[in-house]
Amino acid sequence: MSGRYEIGDYRFDPAGFLPARLFDAITDVRINDPEAIYKEADRRQRRTKLTVDGRLMILATDHPGRRVTAIRDDPLAMGDRHAYLSRALRVLTTPGCDGIMGTTDFMEDLLIISHLVRKAGGPALLDEKVLIGCMNRGGQAGLVGEIDDRFTCFSAEHLRRLGFEGGKLMYRLDLQDERSIRSIHDCAEAVTALLRAGLYAFLEPMSVCRTAEGGYEVLKTVEVLTKDAGAAASLGESSMRTWLKLPYTDGYEQVSRATRLPILMLGGPAREDPTPILADFHKGMQAGANVRGVMVGRNVSFVQRDDPRAVATAVAGIIHDGCSVAKALDRLAAERGQDWDLFSEWR
Repeated sequence: MSGRYEIGDYRFDPAGFLPARLFDAITDVRINDPEAIYKEADRRQRRTKLTVDGRLMILATDHPGRRVTAIRDDPLAMGDRHAYLSRALRVLTTPGCDGIMGTTDFMEDLLIISHLVRKAGGPALLDEKVLIGCMNRGGQAGLVGEIDDRFTCFSAEHLRRLGFEGGKLMYRLDLQDERSIRSIHDCAEAVTALLRAGLYAFLEPMSVCRTAEGGYEVLKTVEVLTKDAGAAASLGESSMRTWLKLPYTDGYEQVSRATRLPILMLGGPAREDPTPILADFHKGMQAGANVRGVMVGRNVSFVQRDDPRAVATAVAGIIHDGCSVAKALDRLAAERGQDWDLFSEWR
């Protein structure tokens, strides 16, 4: 093993991993037996505690719910539901991946797949996993006024009905736009609603500024993130079940000292070489006792010419086993191409 990332050609085959027949059956269930979503949710075995070791690695899959579908030079990479579901399952079934976060339709698709696999005698795909529902997607990317990110997805009550562990919510803070006040208020209300439902809130405060092109640039300085952490931690009638989501930056030690709430680091855009993000996660996990893991997405499931499971294995090694970056890369290399067909054992 070299302890270095070597770019190969481990192109993931979504149709090979998630058979087309099973993917197509999702729509059949939605038409003929939509209550199967509730049935599978009720059968699912839940964890007795949110974390096994005090840390979490969660896969984020809510990007298409905000009209975000591009990966590098492919504007519709995340717009192919078969490929997106297949990649998500590839990561979710990796040892060390604790759970997944997504929008209503995506999480229901997962419940239907789990239902179908269970009926056919296959593995329980969602048992003991942490399931988190995305709550606000109203701030559609590129929309005039997207700063007002309305709650248009899961409600706290429905998350409780499905037996999920929590809800994900976010607000964009533009100091020059008073509409940010509404988003912050709505997030505070959602934190309270989740608390009263006995669920966890995964809250992402995001300071932004307008660009010359009319979009938003995310601000990630230590000063801004420290202020964001302190402000977000105070939202809702109690913070006892709140986790914060904050991007990593150099100087994360100061950010971690802004609160005693647990922090999950964010991923970011997909890259050809995952070494930089692994290095960031490794440094972040050393930054403070309350930095407790990551919520990752495209930078794990859509690494170019590589196996999503292998990249997820590397991230899990850093989060759960305290691996160095070199050791995590060795695990990545060893895992590539294993069990390309999740369902071959029983299909």
